[in-house]
Amino acid sequence: MTDSTQDGASTGAWSPERSAAGGHNPYLIAFVVSIATFMEVLDTTIANVALRHIAGGLAVGIDESTYVITSYLVANAIVLSISGWLSTVIGRKRFYMFCVATFSVASLLCGFAWNLQALVLFRILQGLGGGGMATSEQAILADSFPPQKRGQAFAIYGVAVVVAPVVGPTLGGWITDTYSWHWVFLINVPMGLLSLFLVGTLVKEPSGAEEERAKLLAKGLRVDYIGFALVAIGLGSLEFVLDEGQRNDWFGSNMIVLFAVLAAASLLALIPWELTREDPIVDIRLLGRRQFAACFLVMLGTGAVLISTTQILPQLLQTELNYTAMLAGLALSPGGIATLLLMPVVGRLVSTVQPKYLIMFGAAVVAFSMWHLTGLNGDITYGYAALARIFLAIGLPFLFLPVTTASYDGVPPDKTNQASALINVARNIGGSMGVALAQTILAQRQQFHQSRLIEHAAPSDLGYQLTIEAVTRYFQAQGSNASDAASQAVAWVGRTLQQQVDFLAYIDVFWTLAIIAVLMIPIAAVLRPINLGAPARGH
Repeated sequence: MTDSTQDGASTGAWSPERSAAGGHNPYLIAFVVSIATFMEVLDTTIANVALRHIAGGLAVGIDESTYVITSYLVANAIVLSISGWLSTVIGRKRFYMFCVATFSVASLLCGFAWNLQALVLFRILQGLGGGGMATSEQAILADSFPPQKRGQAFAIYGVAVVVAPVVGPTLGGWITDTYSWHWVFLINVPMGLLSLFLVGTLVKEPSGAEEERAKLLAKGLRVDYIGFALVAIGLGSLEFVLDEGQRNDWFGSNMIVLFAVLAAASLLALIPWELTREDPIVDIRLLGRRQFAACFLVMLGTGAVLISTTQILPQLLQTELNYTAMLAGLALSPGGIATLLLMPVVGRLVSTVQPKYLIMFGAAVVAFSMWHLTGLNGDITYGYAALARIFLAIGLPFLFLPVTTASYDGVPPDKTNQASALINVARNIGGSMGVALAQTILAQRQQFHQSRLIEHAAPSDLGYQLTIEAVTRYFQAQGSNASDAASQAVAWVGRTLQQQVDFLAYIDVFWTLAIIAVLMIPIAAVLRPINLGAPARGH
């Protein structure tokens, strides 16, 4: 594709016939569609700090309760990958409202779930509804704003996408501590009803989108069932491998090997199949564009860092430092303020600074925030955790907004639904991979560090003997007799050693996430310059 063609595609991606605003201010429409976005993205993280309460309430282990998070993510990703096609076939507004309604009903069912199996089933239904929202919303924004104003539009939308995971743990913690974990899901119902009312009243179905739908249906609707099956089997099997791998000794388990082969075979078969379809359910060709592929990879890394830290930080604070669910969430909340303040600033910068430079800066800040967390020890304060989240929150707008804006550069108008779907798939799959990676590294490095530290806890070790003697004297000074003090000393050393093991494992997790953030910098460097001041054709 030549530069002139690229520019034409970029500038031609907007016309009044494709705007969903109708006679309303497009910024009002951006706010309206962001309500459901906030609700949906919030739900990917709000349950994180409630996992211990859910596990206790449903009488399951904490590791099993993580299905509440991952089942949602995989269902979300499956629908996301085909939502661009569904949005075109059903009609963008109709499909969007159907998704919001499905999400709201599923949230109600989650709130009344009677066991883990029922909760996971309803979370899958919730993920299926939530998966279609983001695609329609981003396509509505891309078509309702000319290119030079998209940065500001996506800033409004980005507040919902980036701030929701930040405030989710705080809100979830407060709800869990004050009421019960059931209300973590029930809170979505009134928000869903409000979204349905506003979208039904203010958002219109663009005539351009309706013409595309009519042309597609006139040719005869050919549903790509095989493509859908390959997506569902591939992503579903991949999620199973990521979730169960650590618990089942990874490739030492025949079941994990089977699902890994299924995932690889399905996703590899998807490529030639979709490339040969006239109306593919997933437009793989978009990933062949350098610009879009680079944005896809950066969003994959962004999702991995954002979702995994939103899950792992509350877990660290609650299990190692005995924070309540609400306090663990509050440690993440200052980052939300930083993001809110920076979103409009970055929204304006996107119109004047090339996205590649903003993304490289954002990735560097995110890497610094992960490096900051490698200084963990047993004496860290609330301020230390909050500051780390603030650093991360500063970097996120510089990633999310430029990536979202640059990903549409060069994409033809009739492919905006598909482009939006794939970018959101990247965020969710990245998040799911990030959670699985973090938990796997945590478990494996705990075993490693315990095997190393326990070498120095042998009765024959001089340092161990001196420590036991000193701690025994301490407990005796507190009033314990010699026998009890000796037992208390041994128990104290055991607890201290385990805490050190856990902190060292968490540090390894944050080093890994820092490396992921650093790798995003050279990927962003390959992005080509976009025409920032291009006037919108037909505007």
